[in-house]
Order: sequence, then structure tokens, then C-alpha cells
Amino acid sequence: MKKLKKILENLLKPFTRRQRRESDKKDLEAIAAREQKSFRYETLAAATRNFSPKHKLGEGGFGPVYKGQLEDGRLVAVKRLGRGSRQGGKEFTNEAMLLSRLQHKNVVNLYGYCAHGEDKLLVYEYVANESLDKLLFSGQGGQVAAAAAAEVFHWRRRFEVIVGVARGLLYLHEDARTPIIHRDIKASNILLDERWSPKIADFGMARLFPEELTQVQTRIAGTNGYMAPEYFMSGALSPKVDVFSFGVLVIELVSGQKNSRFSPRHDASTLLEWAWTFYTQKNTMDMLDPALRSTADAEQVAMCVQIGLLCTQANPKLRPDMRRVVVVLSKKPGPLEEPIKPGIPYSKHKRRSHGLGRSSYTTGESSAMSSGASSYATNSAFAANPNNMASTSSSLSATTTTTITRMTVTPTNSTTSRSSILHTV
Repeated sequence: MKKLKKILENLLKPFTRRQRRESDKKDLEAIAAREQKSFRYETLAAATRNFSPKHKLGEGGFGPVYKGQLEDGRLVAVKRLGRGSRQGGKEFTNEAMLLSRLQHKNVVNLYGYCAHGEDKLLVYEYVANESLDKLLFSGQGGQVAAAAAAEVFHWRRRFEVIVGVARGLLYLHEDARTPIIHRDIKASNILLDERWSPKIADFGMARLFPEELTQVQTRIAGTNGYMAPEYFMSGALSPKVDVFSFGVLVIELVSGQKNSRFSPRHDASTLLEWAWTFYTQKNTMDMLDPALRSTADAEQVAMCVQIGLLCTQANPKLRPDMRRVVVVLSKKPGPLEEPIKPGIPYSKHKRRSHGLGRSSYTTGESSAMSSGASSYATNSAFAANPNNMASTSSSLSATTTTTITRMTVTPTNSTTSRSSILHTV
């Protein structure tokens, strides 16, 4: 009986694949019709000079990204799903559906879509500067590269990036039509425009998060070393997962060190532990990127380190929400809670990697879904070097559909709070 079932499944495969392709195309066409953002294939071919290699910005796990110019003069980045690719289709459509709902200066802008035969394309605003990781970690290219990067990416700009990303996340979590959890906040998924304003990109793994819910139970998808402990270990998803990743990013921006490439020392095995050591000794300026010493504001540095550590607390209840973070960053800071030792999600617990490398425009480090979908943000003209992939940034994947299965009521102190748990299968 099992053999017969297998034979029938194999016979039906060509038809089910065709149905899946047609379903993806219909999804994109429905989105385009609803949002009135449909592009003709011929328009995008002309804009990119027929997808010329000279216009190629990079390559993600799903396929290439091209720079183009529309007839109205707008510069665009065109993300093209590889023909016949079974990987990335769902995340590709997911990104289109989510970004069609969003409009914020710190979130990459989706102009539209195109479904043409087997071709599926997303059209984004073109972001002129590199992705954040290329600028932030350029010191790995030598002292000259580090000095040049420090000159243009001084402390004030780094602080503005921290504030901008915080505002973008606040918008996603609280101000979007339906709250969204990004699930993969990291430097390679932050684009910098011509004014150095940050834009959150790569929504292939993002998930809608209905306001009435406080927690989601899902399979894991994200970059190892940036995931919150509760999500990494059990798949418990909430906005506090993005808060944790943001905290890691803040520590990276202050120190100029990449979390996944941190060299263990006698007093710290991870970047977060290292930052915690300086914080407890009240000498956070000593952990500052050396290139910033002449431009940094000591009070701001100390505040950012404290925020980074608060955001990376092992217990999600001890992490601030993004509204609190934005308020502290945007105003004269008042008293902040004292953090305890941060959570370390990857130091002792490693999982098998099932994913392909991805990044913003292109791939710069290993990350996430089995589809390998990438954000528009490929690292511009800087193609990914697979030799630079950090072994600790192993990727974890899942493509899920969601169903609400139960409601639980949890008492908190003297009050009763209602928390809904969303399970995915």
C-alpha cells in the first residue's frame, strides 16, 4: 500500500508543482490588484537593460537583484525569483504581502510586483549606500578600510542608525495596520540611504502578529547568535524576539565588532558577555570602536550599552518594548533599569543548519529559512564571499502555516492578563 501511494505521489508531482506555481502567481496578482502596484514585465526588462549582468547588484538564495531606472526616473532594485526555484516562493510571496501593508521612512519601500509566466519579481526603492554590515565591519579589510569607514560612519551617524532602526521596529510592532515581527534583525538586513538613514529590509521570514496575541509558538527561522533564548530553544515568538536582536545590533554598532565573529577571551565567551563586563566595571568607553574615540559622546555610549544589555536580557519580561527604547533614545534620558547578565542563545546550544545563506540585497552571512529568500537589500555591488560566512551563524529554517489553537489565561501578580498562544504547524 505504501509503495502504491509513493508511485501515485511521484506521478502527481508535475501537476502539484504546476498548481503551486499558479497559486503563487495568483497570490502576487491579487496583491498587485489590491494595492494597484502591478508592473509589466516589459517595463522591468527595459529598466534593467534586459536584466543585464552590468546592472546586477547581488545574488540571494532565491535569485538575483538588479538595479534599474523606470521611465519616470525612479531608481529601483528588482528582485527576481529564480526560474523553476521551489525554494523561496512562499517567502517571496510573504514578503510581498507584508511590505504592501507598510510605509515608514525606516522600512524599505516596495513599489510593486510582477508575475509573468514563471518569473516573479518584486520592485523596491533603490537604496544608494551599502548595507550596514559592509560599512560597520569594514575594519576586517585592514586599517585603511577601517579608517575610511570611520570617517564617514562616525559616532553621530551610528547613533542615528540606532534611533532609526528602533523607530522602524516600533512602527512594525505597534503602528502598522497589523503588527509584524521581523525575526531577522541584523546589520546585513539594514540598508543605508544617501542620507545614511537606516531602512529595515528582508521580510521573507517576517510574521503577522495579531494585536490580541501576546505570544506565538512557531518553528525557528533566524540567524544564530541574534535570536532570543526563548525563541531559539522553544520557538516562543513575540515582539521581544526582535527587541533581543536589536540589542545585539546596538552592541555591534557601539563596539564595531561582529557578534558571530567575536573571539572568546578569558573573561567573556561572547560579545554580549564582553559588553556586560565593561558595563559592570563602568568603563563602557573602553569597549567603544577605537575609530570612534574622538567623535563619541560618553553619555550616549553608556546609554546605548545599557539599552543593548537591557534588550538582550534572557527573560523577555525584563526587556523593554520598542516604544520605551525610542522614548529613551529620543529624549533626555531619565533613570534606566539596571540590566542583569544578558542571555546567550548560541553559546552552548547549537542546532543543525537547514538553510541557505541570505542577506539584504545579497548574501553576506548565513541566515535563516530553508528557502534562502533574501531581502531586497543585497550588499549592493559587493557580492557575497562564502568564505566569510561565520560558522556560528548557522541557519535554522521553517516554512509554516498558522492556526489559532487555544487561548490561555495567565494571572500576573494581583491582576489577570489574557495571553493568546498561536501555534503553527
